[in-house]
Amino acid sequence: MSDPTASPAPVRLTQLAHGGGCGCKIAPGVLEQILAKAAPGTLPPQLLVGIETADDAAVWQLNDAQAIVATTDFFMPVVDDPFHFGQIAATNAISDIYAMGGTPLFALAIVGMPVNQLDTATIRRILEGGESICAQARIPIAGGHTIDSPEPIYGLVAIGLVRPDQVKRNAGAKPGDKLILGKALGVGIHSAAFKKGALKEHDYAAMIASTTQLNTPGPALACLQGVHAMTDVTGFGLAGHLLEICKASQVAATLSFDALPLLPNVLAYARDGFVTGASTRNLQSYGQLLGLAGRLGEVERLLLADPQTSGGLLVSCAPEVATEVLSIFLQQGFDHATVIGEVIDGLPRVVVG
Repeated sequence: MSDPTASPAPVRLTQLAHGGGCGCKIAPGVLEQILAKAAPGTLPPQLLVGIETADDAAVWQLNDAQAIVATTDFFMPVVDDPFHFGQIAATNAISDIYAMGGTPLFALAIVGMPVNQLDTATIRRILEGGESICAQARIPIAGGHTIDSPEPIYGLVAIGLVRPDQVKRNAGAKPGDKLILGKALGVGIHSAAFKKGALKEHDYAAMIASTTQLNTPGPALACLQGVHAMTDVTGFGLAGHLLEICKASQVAATLSFDALPLLPNVLAYARDGFVTGASTRNLQSYGQLLGLAGRLGEVERLLLADPQTSGGLLVSCAPEVATEVLSIFLQQGFDHATVIGEVIDGLPRVVVG
């Protein structure tokens, strides 16, 4: 018999949402159909980057030396700890600024909360998590907007600055380029295991460490002429975002599966069935453009399509600067950064061996 005087069990944030993190994104195939029907209108010359290649942020040129980078990103909880949720969401949003080669200037908060289900202390901790990451990025949260929402939602509008001649897009990759990934893969798989209560404590710690690490190498990488294209890996998975580079650059790519950096025990969790619905949706959208060697199976395909919440930078660079790119990553604490493949001639496609 339950004790009527006992405190109610704390609400799990992930139980209040139908999805979590970047796994909430609309599937790439559906998004393509939606955007294909959007009228682009007349694009002013100052708009250096818009929606034409599904890039990470918009870029508006102010003058010969300055351009504004603007982006927004928000999602539902991928973890239950409110502070961690805020940290992950803020890190993920600011990443789009770094992925364009920019330096963040300030942010605006996007907050939607079920105020009848979450107490104000919990909501405050979510915001504090976001504020802590913005403090690391040395930017203020200068305002925002809040609504009463049936599911918890948190994120940022992020504004940054970049030199027009140093903007790094997801277009521009060249055959012969090396592909370098800055963070380990498997966030979606870890989060699926977490929701089922199967994620080990040290694996949870590894996931939090990765998803709250700001992609600060972006501006330094943007200074290298040999860096031809850059993006961050998020909800469409490694394969999906690499395919965006391939389509925007009219090239193909090869990956070495054994070279991919992975979060601890990711393949074991995937083999036990801890995968997200988003990875399946991703494969339905672009699986026909993904070729795997015979030794690789469904688990490996799901990993390549695994939605990465606050994932790493994916860089396409000339071979002669690959060592310098890796050095920049390592100097800024990205121990998992590694060469994972290369760009080749051909129609947009990713071949994994």
